[in-house]
Amino acid sequence: MKILLVAGGDPNHWPAFSHEFDKIIGIDRGNLFLLRQGIVPDLAIGDFDSLNENEKKEVFNAVDEVVTSPAEKDDTDTQLALEITFRRFPEAEVTLIGATGGRLDHLLANLWLGVEPRFSPFLSQIKIADKGNVVSYIASGSHQIPKISDMKYLAFCCLTSVKELTLKNVKYELLNADFLQPTSLASNEFLTGNAEVSFSKGLIAVIQSRDV
Repeated sequence: MKILLVAGGDPNHWPAFSHEFDKIIGIDRGNLFLLRQGIVPDLAIGDFDSLNENEKKEVFNAVDEVVTSPAEKDDTDTQLALEITFRRFPEAEVTLIGATGGRLDHLLANLWLGVEPRFSPFLSQIKIADKGNVVSYIASGSHQIPKISDMKYLAFCCLTSVKELTLKNVKYELLNADFLQPTSLASNEFLTGNAEVSFSKGLIAVIQSRDV
């Protein structure tokens, strides 16, 4: 099952998407943006504090199922939506859009979702995407990273300390490098075929991107 989560970031930053998703879940203001584009989400989640009363009515009247939360809570609306999604659909492949291009604190909270222990069982099932970037997560081990066709650049963002990082079949290779603090290894590129990544400890966000 493929699920699209739509957060409240500017729709101008959304990637193009069609009908490849089995379910669409709106997060807070993301629901309003979906409705304005003629898309009715299957589920609306959030505290909806970013909507005025008329906008709330528009969302609540249009969406069959709405899960509300208090405005003052430990989780962001996006964290809450991701938790509910995997509780209901533990095998789902989840793509999160509307999570970039706005407030920096929200961007960082979204990027660090993969570090949270509750989401670690679903790490390989989470992607964050916008018009120029696709983020995926990898834990320690050996990985083959296929190139997304319209993306030029490849980055490895060490979200934790990382040990023995080896990068092969990329423009800038590494051999058993240690990083003691979070570090972004930016502006790498694919060669022919898959990039090969291995490391013995840590967590990395793999970012494929292009100029937009």
